[in-house]
Amino acid sequence: MSSYLHASMNGMLRWIQRWQNWLVALGIALAVLVGCRCWPHQPLRGWLPSSTAVYDDKGRLLRLTLASDQQYRLWVPLNDISPQLVQGVLLHEDRWYRWHPGFNPYGLLRGAWVTYVKHGAPQGGSTITMQLARLLWGLNTRTPMGKLRQIARALQLELFYSKRQILEAYLNDAPYGANVQGAGTASLVYFGKQASQLSLPEALTLAVIPQDPSRRLLAAQHANEEALISSGLAEARNRLYRDWLARHSQDVALKPLFALPLTLRPLNRLPFEAPHAVEQVLASQALGNSDGSAALTTTIDLNLQHSLERQIALYVKRNASRGIVNATAILVDTRDMGIRAMVGSADYANAAIQGQVNGTLAKRSPGSTLKPFIYALGFDQGVLQPQTVLRDVPTAFGPYTPENFDGNFLGPITATQALIRSRNIPAVWVASQLHQPSLYDFLQQAGISRLASEQHYGLSLVLGGGEVSMQELAGLYAMLANRGVLRPLRLRADEPQADGTRLLSDEASFMVMDILRQNPRPDDAASAPSMRMPVYWKTGTSWAFRDAWTAGSFGPYVLVVWVGNFDGGGNPAFVGVEAAAPLFFQIIDALRAEHVPMDEPIRATPANLKRVQICLASGNLPTQWCPQKGMTWFIPGKSPIRVDDIYRPVIIDDATGQAACPPFDGKRTHLEVYEFWPSDLQRVFQQAGMPRRKPPVNPACGGSERVEGAAPGITSPLRGSTYTLRLKQLDEERIPFTATSDADVHALYWFVDDAYVGKSASNESMYWQPRGAGQYTIRVVDDHGRSDQRLMQVNLAE
Repeated sequence: MSSYLHASMNGMLRWIQRWQNWLVALGIALAVLVGCRCWPHQPLRGWLPSSTAVYDDKGRLLRLTLASDQQYRLWVPLNDISPQLVQGVLLHEDRWYRWHPGFNPYGLLRGAWVTYVKHGAPQGGSTITMQLARLLWGLNTRTPMGKLRQIARALQLELFYSKRQILEAYLNDAPYGANVQGAGTASLVYFGKQASQLSLPEALTLAVIPQDPSRRLLAAQHANEEALISSGLAEARNRLYRDWLARHSQDVALKPLFALPLTLRPLNRLPFEAPHAVEQVLASQALGNSDGSAALTTTIDLNLQHSLERQIALYVKRNASRGIVNATAILVDTRDMGIRAMVGSADYANAAIQGQVNGTLAKRSPGSTLKPFIYALGFDQGVLQPQTVLRDVPTAFGPYTPENFDGNFLGPITATQALIRSRNIPAVWVASQLHQPSLYDFLQQAGISRLASEQHYGLSLVLGGGEVSMQELAGLYAMLANRGVLRPLRLRADEPQADGTRLLSDEASFMVMDILRQNPRPDDAASAPSMRMPVYWKTGTSWAFRDAWTAGSFGPYVLVVWVGNFDGGGNPAFVGVEAAAPLFFQIIDALRAEHVPMDEPIRATPANLKRVQICLASGNLPTQWCPQKGMTWFIPGKSPIRVDDIYRPVIIDDATGQAACPPFDGKRTHLEVYEFWPSDLQRVFQQAGMPRRKPPVNPACGGSERVEGAAPGITSPLRGSTYTLRLKQLDEERIPFTATSDADVHALYWFVDDAYVGKSASNESMYWQPRGAGQYTIRVVDDHGRSDQRLMQVNLAE
C-alpha cells in the first residue's frame, strides 16, 4: 500500500515539473485577472452621461430629458430588460459572446476576407465587447489600425469587467437611431413602455436596430406623421425571428404578429406632460449624470392632470371676452399629501401669458382664503364658537379701519355666517383677539415663506395683506381636512410621508370644516353631481382685483384654483366667487363625470366636541326670556361660556306706560321683554331702516328700575396699540375714542390717567389731543357706572 502511494506521489511530481511553466503562467494570468477585477475602476454606467425619465404615479412617462451630450440615454439594469431582447441581441450580434475573450478571430477573418479580398459590403466582425469599446472610446474602426485599437480596448474591458457588466453596458449604450441610445430608452421612445414589458415582436425589433440604425429607422419628417414604418427593419426582424424559432419552437404561435405592419412612435412625439410639475421635480434634484440615469416617479396622476388641463383650457376659452386669459390649479390627495395634478398656467406654450411660469409657486395675495384659519384659532383660544354673534359694523382698530368687500354692514351676524359670507369686520375683530399664536405666528409655524415682520402687516394680514403661494395654501387647506395636522406636500413618490405637526385642534378643524361645508355653490346648482357629496370651500379676492381664488376640499382631495395675470394686472372680473369658484366646481363636476373615486375618508366627530343650546340672537347660553333657541358646537374647557343679555325683562307701570319704580307693591304692573342691543348695533339697525324698540327709562326712578346690563367696551384705541404722531403737528393731532355701550346708556365719560377729558353720546366718538409721548391709561365710564379701560402708547416722530 505504501509503495502505491509513493509511486503516485512521484508521478504527480513529475507531472508538475513537466507542466510547471504552464501552471505558473496560468496562475499569473488568474492573478492578473483577479487583480484587474479588484482594482478600483469606474462602473460602466458612469462612463457616459444619462437622461432623466420622469413618470407619473402609475409609471407612465411624463418626460424624457436629454443627457448633457444631447443624447437620449437611460441606464436600465440588465434584470429590468426583457430576457427576449437580451437573447435576441446575442443571437443577432454575437452568438459566441459567452465564450470569446473580447474578440472573435473567426468573425474578424471573415470580415476582412469579405471587405478586402472579395471587395464586398464592409463587415467589421465586431463582437459586443468590441462595439462597446468603440462607443465608449469613440474609436474610428474603419482602418486596420483602428480595428487593432478596438481589439485592445475590448481586451481591456474583458479584463476589468464581467461578461454580465459588459452586456448590460452595451444594451444601455447601443445606438438606436437619431440621438437615441440604449434599449431602455428605445423602448420608451418607440413603444412607450418599459424594456421589461416588451412583446417578442418588439424585442426582436430592438435587437436588430443597432446593427444599422441610420438605415433601418426612418425619422418622421412632418408633425402629422403618426408613426415610423420601415419595411427594411421589418424584414431584418423577421429574419431574426426565423433564427429564433430554431431555438424557441414554442413561439411559433406568435407568427401572425410578425405579419403585422411594424409601427414605431416618432421621436418628436415623445411625451411632454405636466410640464410645470416635471420642471419642479427636476429643479429640486441635484442630478449627477456621472452616476447613471435617474428615473423619477412623481405623485402626479396623468388622468387627473389631463382633466384639470382640459377644464382650465375650456374655462379660459369661454371667458376670454371678460379678460380671463390665465388660470392655475393644484389637486392634492390629503391621504398621502401627494400632488395629483398641477397646472401652472393655462397654456405652457403661450408666451403672451408667460405660460412657462409655474403659477403654483408664485407669491400672491390670498385675499380672504386665510379667514378659516382665523376662526379656527379663535375656536381654539376660546374667543368664540360657531354661533357666537359678531358685529359687522363700522369699526376702527386703532389706525386701521377695514371695510367689507360690498361696502355694506350687516349688523349682528353669527361666526358661521360671517365666515360663509366672508365679512371682513368680524374676521379682523377675531384676529385682534388672538394670542399665542396670532395669525402671523400661525403662518410662520405653517412654513409660509418670505413673510415680512408682523408689525409690517398689522391686522391687514387677515384680509390678504401678506403673500402665499398656491402650494402653501393647498397645504393649509389639507391641514384642515386632516384635522389640524400640517404635513408637507409631496411631488416625488419616494419622498417619505411625514407624521406632520399639529397646529390646530381636532375640534377647531372640525368646526371650521362644518362651516365651510354649509357654503352654497355660487351657481345654486343643487342638482350638480358635486352636491351629492360635501364640498368645503372658501373664496378670496385680492386688493385691486389682481387675484381671484377658490380653495377647498372634497372627498379625499384638496383643490385650489387661481385666476389672474402673472404680471399682476387687475381686472374687475377677478372676483373669487365670480371668476374662481365656477372653475373650481367645474373641475369637481368633471372629475365626478369621469368616475374618479371621491369617497371621503372616514372622519369621526371629535370625542371632546359637544352640542349645546344657545340663544340665536346672541349666540350665548339662553335665558327664559330668549324667544328663539338653536344648537352649536362647543369645546368644553375652551369655548366661551356667557349668558344671553340681549333679552331682558322690564317691569312696566300700567298707568304711565313707563318703567315702574320699586317697590312695586300696590302698583298695577306687567312684565315686558326688551332687546338691549349695544350702541353700535343699534346704529346699524337704524341705518338699515329696522330700528329696535328702545328699552323704557324712567328718570324719576333714579336708576333703581335698571336691569343689570353690559359694561361699555372700548373699540378705539385698539388694545396694545401704538400711535406715532408727528412732532411738528402735535397741536393738530387727535386720537379718536370710541366704545360700544348697552342699550340703556345715554352718555359715556372718558378719562386719561384718571383725569376727566370729555363726554360723548353712546353712539359717537370723542377726540383727544395727547400732551406728548408716553404710555396712557384710557378709561370709559357709562352713566350707570360701568366701565372699561386699556393702555395706549404714544410716540413722536420728526
